[in-house]
Amino acid sequence: MALTSADAAARVASFPMVPGRARVLDRRVETADTVTLTVEPIDQPLHVVPGQFTMLGVPGAGEAPLSVSGGGTTAGDPVLHTVRDVGGVTHLLASAAVGDLLTVRGPYGTGWAAGDGVGRELVVVAGGIGLAPLRPVLRGAVADSARFDRVALLYGARSPSDVLYAAEVEQWRAAGVEVEVTVDYATPGWPGRVGLVTALLGRAVRDPARTLALVCGPEVMMRLVAARLVAAGVPAERVRVSLERNMHCGVGLCGHCQLRELFLCVDGPVLPWSRVGDLLSVREL
Repeated sequence: MALTSADAAARVASFPMVPGRARVLDRRVETADTVTLTVEPIDQPLHVVPGQFTMLGVPGAGEAPLSVSGGGTTAGDPVLHTVRDVGGVTHLLASAAVGDLLTVRGPYGTGWAAGDGVGRELVVVAGGIGLAPLRPVLRGAVADSARFDRVALLYGARSPSDVLYAAEVEQWRAAGVEVEVTVDYATPGWPGRVGLVTALLGRAVRDPARTLALVCGPEVMMRLVAARLVAAGVPAERVRVSLERNMHCGVGLCGHCQLRELFLCVDGPVLPWSRVGDLLSVREL
């Protein structure tokens, strides 16, 4: 007997590891190896907190954990995922066309909690595709400008052509966000800075006691940025990082994403530096 839509929705609701179907509504090329997919969940709506991730998959090929880069704030909304083509599954996801059917589970994990009333100055530090999970926070800060007295974005990319959401970044700047972008390798005509994103931190923190810092990017970058922010006086519990490990189940069962006592798919991916700083200072075997 064929599985009805109601049956599929019931299974997804009852079993957290059963994927539902999702249809690709839009595909936007961001850079040479990165696209943003707008997907519409079919079997069950997703209600996403900024910072959470889903397990997005291609039927018969597998799944990949992907942070949500937009949408999903209201149940039934389409959800945006920014995908970098770096492996077998992500290659297939990045190649998906409008109308294709994918699988989706989630959302899973913790969010940035940028609206919890902690800190009136928001400092966002992103490296590479680490801007994707922070995009909903920046969009929310621009849409509700009264939430923060000041918003700053420090963003580092490999090259000018690797800058994500370039047009939207300029819209944030026009809306009052203090934006600084740096690249590792400049090309002719690049008017911005060249160097590591850590070099931008000197002017970013003005009132440490009122600062909330959200950091996402390569782990070595997050360690250096968090250390600089704490040294500048930002309390470690108000420096939040998004960690990534080899997530498979998403619900704390398989242990692939374990970091000592933490299961990052459940306890993370967003965690305060006061909780993970010591863990990340020890080399993993």
